[in-house]
Amino acid sequence: MSTTQELQNFAQQVRRDIVRMVHAVNSGHPGGSLGCNEFLTVLYQDVMSYSTDFTMDGINEDLFFLSNGHISPVFYSVLARSGYFPVKELGTFRLLNSRLQGHPTTHEGLPGIRMASGSLGQGMSVALGAAQAKKLNGDHKLVYTLHGDGELQEGQNWEAIMYAAGKNVDNLIATVDYNGQQIDGSTDQVLPLGDLKAKFEAFGWIVLEEEKGNDIDAIKAVLAKAKSLTGNGKPVCILLKTMMGNGVDFMMHTHAWHGKAPNDAQLESALNQNPETLGDY
Repeated sequence: MSTTQELQNFAQQVRRDIVRMVHAVNSGHPGGSLGCNEFLTVLYQDVMSYSTDFTMDGINEDLFFLSNGHISPVFYSVLARSGYFPVKELGTFRLLNSRLQGHPTTHEGLPGIRMASGSLGQGMSVALGAAQAKKLNGDHKLVYTLHGDGELQEGQNWEAIMYAAGKNVDNLIATVDYNGQQIDGSTDQVLPLGDLKAKFEAFGWIVLEEEKGNDIDAIKAVLAKAKSLTGNGKPVCILLKTMMGNGVDFMMHTHAWHGKAPNDAQLESALNQNPETLGDY
């Protein structure tokens, strides 16, 4: 178990990694990556049981599937700093022949990556297969997923959501990054999602809501609650209210930084807001 301060230090370093990675190649998705930073920090540093001696089957390990794969910068940083691969490899982000492509892929053999997630809307389906495999194998570890809220505009999600409850997949915890923003504007402007809590519940899920989706202690508490509700015949969903661009003031409260890289001056400003804690790559 990590202390709150240790987790905050880890998340602060991850923010530095995100903006530096995207700036270096003038390409990538910093907004959502920054918004999901604290969640992935807590998940990998405090909640999940896993081995960095990576195998695709993940037997007797908790598994994580990133469905909104464009937020690869935060995923790569957390994986590297959790010991899956060398931190210095973050410097190869989006370069030709790198294992760290803009959207995670499996053919490059990067430890920690269990599915290619360049196309949105597929993570739930893949995670359900993994969760059912664990049940069939008598493996009592859990499967975790992360999804964008705009991603739920994809129809395949709702087929999977219906299937999960219909087949009593109760070893799955799906978290929605509920920031209300997507590449073209707010979700309300693009395609309103309506009452997500009521929708998931109508499909037979247990739903938890957390308003403080960038608060370390709040995330720890809601994940602990979600874990306690598994094994009861229903899948569990967490609606996590996050802030896109969290931790970098000029990236917050807007969708503009969904897929935009900072320039030199903006990078310096972002780094000054997040002093180095664990060592840059």
